[in-house]
Amino acid sequence: MAMVEGTGLECGYTAKTFHSRAWIEQAKQVMPGGVTANIKHFAPYPLVMKKGKGAFLTDVDDRQYVDYLLAYGALMLGHGHPEVKQAIDEGYEDAGTFLFGAPHPLEVTFGQEIQRLYPSIERLRYTNSGTEATLLAVRLAKAYTNKTRLAKFEGHYHGGYNDVLYSVNPPLSEAGPADVPCAVQESMGIHETEREAPLILPFNNLAACERLLREHQSSLAAVIIEPLQGGFIPATPGFIGGLRKLTEELEILLIFDEVKTGFRIMLGGAEQWYQVEPDLTTLGKVIGAGFPFGITGGRKEIMELTSPEVGADLFDQSESRFARAKHVVFHSGTYNGHPLILAAGLKTIEVLKREIDGVFAVTAMLKQELEALFKRKGIPMKAVGTGSIFNVVLTEEDILNYRDLQASDLETRKTIDLLLLNEGVYTKPLNRYSLSTAHTEREVEQTIAAYDRVLTRFVGG
Repeated sequence: MAMVEGTGLECGYTAKTFHSRAWIEQAKQVMPGGVTANIKHFAPYPLVMKKGKGAFLTDVDDRQYVDYLLAYGALMLGHGHPEVKQAIDEGYEDAGTFLFGAPHPLEVTFGQEIQRLYPSIERLRYTNSGTEATLLAVRLAKAYTNKTRLAKFEGHYHGGYNDVLYSVNPPLSEAGPADVPCAVQESMGIHETEREAPLILPFNNLAACERLLREHQSSLAAVIIEPLQGGFIPATPGFIGGLRKLTEELEILLIFDEVKTGFRIMLGGAEQWYQVEPDLTTLGKVIGAGFPFGITGGRKEIMELTSPEVGADLFDQSESRFARAKHVVFHSGTYNGHPLILAAGLKTIEVLKREIDGVFAVTAMLKQELEALFKRKGIPMKAVGTGSIFNVVLTEEDILNYRDLQASDLETRKTIDLLLLNEGVYTKPLNRYSLSTAHTEREVEQTIAAYDRVLTRFVGG
């Protein structure tokens, strides 16, 4: 395959995005690296957006893009959906305020809707992000089991805090054997003298997981997993079912991190897709409708540990609050269960009940058209994923885990992504594709035409 020269590629990008480049240089005087979240950066510099509508984004150079990033999957109704805006406006008019800072009826209404869609969620707490949701789930698991260690899978991301910032994108030279992965730190500032490193498990390898879990059973509070790694590499049914049985036998809690997959592969997420019920579930992104939001939910007896009433009968009124605290899992937040976000989330679920099959159909069409185009061009590629989310993986091999993904042609994929930005197709290079109710056959046709022009630069014809 003929490669595009890197310097020419960068010159083409910078020539078309002059104002983004200037804005990022200015932003570096305010924010380290010019961004306020590391994930938003990519080389040579990220695009700076100023407007979104439907399936499209417009940058500060007034260039329009079909948006497949969709705020990392959060905007399943696209940008500025009118029914969501109306729900927020009506919510404000009814409430007369942006925030109560007290219990309000919508907390129950929304929670009951989640319970109908996710039967394993007997009780829940609202958070302000997926990261907060997984943090609470881990804390609950350790409290409920009275054990101190977490197990997570290589290549799986669960947020930006110390307990889980291990082996998300480890260099293979440091990652250890495939069936006994090493715990590789993803950030400075994490010291194993302060926190016990998690046990790293190999995804989709049940035999190896069983050996590791049995060996470390006495210290493990929970196994946390993205049922579809990165939102697009599925656990095999035998693996996820076997993991559920194994964790039950060993009395280790199983946490489904469905921040990416909730509502995107089915309304009931991976729980519905696999027909497997975890002990705890975390949700976020889609149900926040573009606002900061998350949920931790699960079995009643676990979630009730967050209740301020827990242990109240153990103490008389003179007992100090510090003594009581030992019997309660602390969870709080001024913005938890924000009324306007819950209104937006309820409306999102209502729209998806009507239109989710259409999103799945358009996603399937895009995947099929892309695979056919790559085949005609003679470039190995698989569109890996299900529902409304997938990724373009340049390989002929099966993709079952992080190491399989690393063995694909990532450099060519990155080059293609940068060229697609020049052609008006947006996702962060190497990121997955998410679709919304705003994406139609027209956007698919536009995307395939852009891909055709880009791939022609590699192979001609």
